Amino acid sequence: MEKINIQFTLFSAFYSPLISVMSGGFLKEEGLEADWSVSPPGVSAIAALEDGSAHVIQSALSQGFSVLNRGGIPGVVHFAQVNEMDGFFLTGRSPDPDFTWDKLEGAEVVMFKAGQPRAMFDYACYKAGIDPGRIKPIFPGGAADIDKAYRDGQGQYVQQQGPFPQQLEADGVGHVVAQVGPKIGPCGFSSLASTRAWLKTDMARAFMRAYRKTRVYMNQTPAAEIARAEKPYFPNIDEPVLARCIETYQQLGCWTPHVEITQEAYEVTLDVFEHAGQLNERYAYERVCCKPPS
Repeated sequence: MEKINIQFTLFSAFYSPLISVMSGGFLKEEGLEADWSVSPPGVSAIAALEDGSAHVIQSALSQGFSVLNRGGIPGVVHFAQVNEMDGFFLTGRSPDPDFTWDKLEGAEVVMFKAGQPRAMFDYACYKAGIDPGRIKPIFPGGAADIDKAYRDGQGQYVQQQGPFPQQLEADGVGHVVAQVGPKIGPCGFSSLASTRAWLKTDMARAFMRAYRKTRVYMNQTPAAEIARAEKPYFPNIDEPVLARCIETYQQLGCWTPHVEITQEAYEVTLDVFEHAGQLNERYAYERVCCKPPS
């Protein structure tokens, strides 16, 4: 089998379409054997494309915005979606079926300090009609640091991607009170990126055949079955917790069957980063994205 090298910028159940293309056997059906990795802390997965150690990476459209803001020309292109909606959850100390976003004002929230998670969170606050400046933020660091801080008793609420919140619930540490995604709606949240040269190859076409099948699988297969196949990738997460997380994302609708990054989703992502003051201009779709190989 031909080896395909895949690198994740972040690794969580939120990126299950790219995990399940491996765990579901779809790459093997196309004659591809996956070798996967996660980019080291502080190192962009873009570097793996640039040095040839990865063929395809999980990334975000904002990566292209950052290059363009500096006056550069992106050396990679985003060609397919992974998630078409923000997948972060807000977890509180107690169950709160009547939670409203204004409860965050004046509260301590363990959260991400910067980057796309912060830009999307602030935009969700804007859509919810609250002032994020009235939140008392706690910034421990990355995802694992945030989880540890909340488990150690810091904060009234915590902002996390699945399956961290579901594991908090299983451990009796917290209770999910809200999702960020519905406040923003469909957007280009996370994506697959590669070089334009690789996208012209037979391997790229084989990968896309496998990935298209995976998108259908993600929506038509019971979450428990997907979780069973993915469990070796999550040794520290209980399988029922993983299944519950996957089911929640299925219901959220972030894994829509189509693979394309749509113009509409792209425009919403521009709205988010324009609101955050992180765009020099509204860049044309073609400067960041392209249609996937057929």
